[in-house]
Amino acid sequence: MSTQAADVPHPSLSRPLADQHGHPHLFHSLYHKTNSVLSLSADEKYVYSGSQGDDVLVWDKSTFSLKTTLRGHTGSVLALEYASERKWLFSASGDSTIRVWSTETHAPLFILHPHFDTDAGDLFSLAWSSSSSTLYFGCQNTSLQWFTFLPNLGHPPHQQGAPTHQQVLDKALQEAGIASGTATPRRVHKFFDSYPQYTRKPADLEARNPTASSSPSPGLTTPATGGTCLLQPNVQIPLAIIQIPPKNVIWSAHYGYVYCMALSPSIREGSDDQGGIGSSLRLVTGSGDATVKVWDVNSAVPSLQHTFDCGEGAVLAVVVRGDTVYAGCQDGYVKVLDLETRTLSDLYTCSANGQVQRFSATFDLTASWPAHSGIILSSIITHVKLSSGKGGRGKAVLVTGANDDFIKIWDIDPPPKKQPDIEELQRIGPESQPDLSDDILVYALSKFISIPSVSGCLSYREHCRQAAIWLRKCLSQLGAEASLLPTGDTTNPLVLATFRGTQNKRKARRVLVYGHYDVIPASPKGWSSDPFTLYALNGYLYGRGVTDNKGPIMAIACAAAALLRRRALDVDLVMLIEGEEEAGSKHFAQTVKQHKETIGPIDAILVSNSTWISESTPCITYGLRGVVHCQVKISSGGPDLHSGVDGGAAREPMMDIMKLLGTLVDDQQKVTIPSFYDDVRPLTAEERQLFKVLSGVTQTPASSLSAKWREPSLTIHEIEVSGPKNSTVIPSTVQARLSLRIVPDQDVEEICASLQDHLKSKFGDMQSRNTLEINISHTADWWLGNLDDPWFAALESAIRDEWGVEPLRIREGGSIPSVPYLEKEFSCHALHLPMGQSTDQAHLPNERMSLCNLQKGQAVVERFLTSVKDL
Repeated sequence: MSTQAADVPHPSLSRPLADQHGHPHLFHSLYHKTNSVLSLSADEKYVYSGSQGDDVLVWDKSTFSLKTTLRGHTGSVLALEYASERKWLFSASGDSTIRVWSTETHAPLFILHPHFDTDAGDLFSLAWSSSSSTLYFGCQNTSLQWFTFLPNLGHPPHQQGAPTHQQVLDKALQEAGIASGTATPRRVHKFFDSYPQYTRKPADLEARNPTASSSPSPGLTTPATGGTCLLQPNVQIPLAIIQIPPKNVIWSAHYGYVYCMALSPSIREGSDDQGGIGSSLRLVTGSGDATVKVWDVNSAVPSLQHTFDCGEGAVLAVVVRGDTVYAGCQDGYVKVLDLETRTLSDLYTCSANGQVQRFSATFDLTASWPAHSGIILSSIITHVKLSSGKGGRGKAVLVTGANDDFIKIWDIDPPPKKQPDIEELQRIGPESQPDLSDDILVYALSKFISIPSVSGCLSYREHCRQAAIWLRKCLSQLGAEASLLPTGDTTNPLVLATFRGTQNKRKARRVLVYGHYDVIPASPKGWSSDPFTLYALNGYLYGRGVTDNKGPIMAIACAAAALLRRRALDVDLVMLIEGEEEAGSKHFAQTVKQHKETIGPIDAILVSNSTWISESTPCITYGLRGVVHCQVKISSGGPDLHSGVDGGAAREPMMDIMKLLGTLVDDQQKVTIPSFYDDVRPLTAEERQLFKVLSGVTQTPASSLSAKWREPSLTIHEIEVSGPKNSTVIPSTVQARLSLRIVPDQDVEEICASLQDHLKSKFGDMQSRNTLEINISHTADWWLGNLDDPWFAALESAIRDEWGVEPLRIREGGSIPSVPYLEKEFSCHALHLPMGQSTDQAHLPNERMSLCNLQKGQAVVERFLTSVKDL
């Protein structure tokens, strides 16, 4: 059960608050197999989830990926609590311990054992008081227990001469009247203490240690001064082990398990002179005995102030806001207790049937939706901030966890009161402008992905046109001057958009961005989600075109918009986005020539249409192979025949084409076309060393990388036959599709001519009465970047500065026909920035892109555009 009371500004291109049914948008999903989510907490950077599998999972808010796992508990993690001023995370478990973790280093600090911890049972609930540095927790044995931490405990010394950890701990023990270095023997439980050998708790070993003190002295034991601690593998040793003293226990605080608790400084029933409770700090606890109790915790021992009998089964959750207590009960009821004011905006309740319900300030049910396929066990409200920009706490989200192993993040930001336009943003100045980049990128991409812009297919032609129209409108809203350039009656238009930089006396540099909005078909078979619905899971965005090429397009556009908004765009960014790249870029060159004056002069070309060669190291691409696509058809001129009637007498086209294709390569798959390798640029010593380095990164032989990137090759893709395609038919026509990949310094026209001459010559040698047809259907030249170009250096520096590592210089075995053409047409160098990872699965089912890569890709482009203004 969670509440929200904030009103956060929203950008003009942000997603709407809810769908047509009033349901909040599912912003992102987090999944970890066989880990029911029992508890949740969050700080500024991370979401923490306590699992049934004994671990605390740490999820990065900016990338929604699993950052690390906190290990140490031997039971389910039932409660989590964050202490913001200490940067601590408390985790309570079914193993009868509480662990304290640093949220800065994720290292363990302390282990807390309840008084007579084997009798305490499961620890269900936690509450932290920042004013008194006291942790309260509720136990299965119905007790309420607490522990007060002294200042600086658990914080490493930063100044010379500052007390060490051990000195701070000794002082804490001394002030508590406890001797340092003594273990705390406890009563051994015949069932709970039956741990496997070598995995016993420190307390078990100390209980059997004959040198340990035999007198009870509750307090704190440090691994440095206490006994030996044999912990689980890969579990870090904490600074100290703390035993709760008996004076910090209220036995039978309830007549049932203490399932939940919350602190509030503002539960009042009037001032003291009016006979009310007053304005002191209160602890609210809920229990399986169907009661909610209010405790005064301003003295050394909490005192009971009031008991509410809910009468609706166990109280499983409590939330306190102002003077109002909301108690979630076992039978599905939410009890509203001690109402005086109604300061709450929305109340969210989560149920065992997987439903989430939202109630307004007047307690009207405003939305109810199926959130999970299992029992919802935990929920919190926090804020996420996607961009790296400063200012603001980000968007408000509801985070729910269930026993279906999912954590789901729901966008619950209120709608904007006013959506600022570009003129207003420019008028108020960059320092006063709201950070609009948190949600624009992902939301705009979700709309872009939802349009199935499959090129080369008549049934999708209207979808492609709608994608072009949508992209033009989107880029216009981001601040560009955008228009459509027609390419023909049967082909998709180009989208031309110009983000104009700050005008000054010096003529601004102009950077052309090339990309494509068309995609290849995506059959639902093999996909885990709808390919044309953006699906966010564990830090990845899934959908057809998300990495090839819609994601990079939106990242670059948002980079330009962000700079424009901050008045920091000092170059003109011209985006030229085509809709036929996956179908051969029909009429692209012709259209560019026709509208070259409209496009204007260009100083550099930026492309982002490929991926890294690894998962973790950024790359910069400096070379692409060219390609020649060819169809070879051999026909008999007659009908299809039956092999049982004419086999052996007919000259079969299939036999001819198999023999002809066999003349194209030798036994080592080297191409046998005359003079094919004559113009191939030899491998340099620098390249040989580079491939050696890349071989270590990819665990791929250097020779294999060289063969894929800088050596020509021939591939036979497909053989088609006429007739019914069964084993008794001699097809009258056979057609093969093949391609040649070419490299510097091969000439594409010469290669085409040599290929045709070779095929005709070899077919003539066969003296067949069948006929041969050769069709060169598509060509693209190779491309090689200039590594000494200052533009290349600027892009490489931008990648290095954003990622903090030296990018790998790589080449690609594929081809992008428009890149070498644009270089020649505008007489400038092209640059290639890959954004995706090697496992993005472009053109395959479950195509995806890392949210982190998308965000950092935008940041790299911002850095690059800022740095090239003076080139």
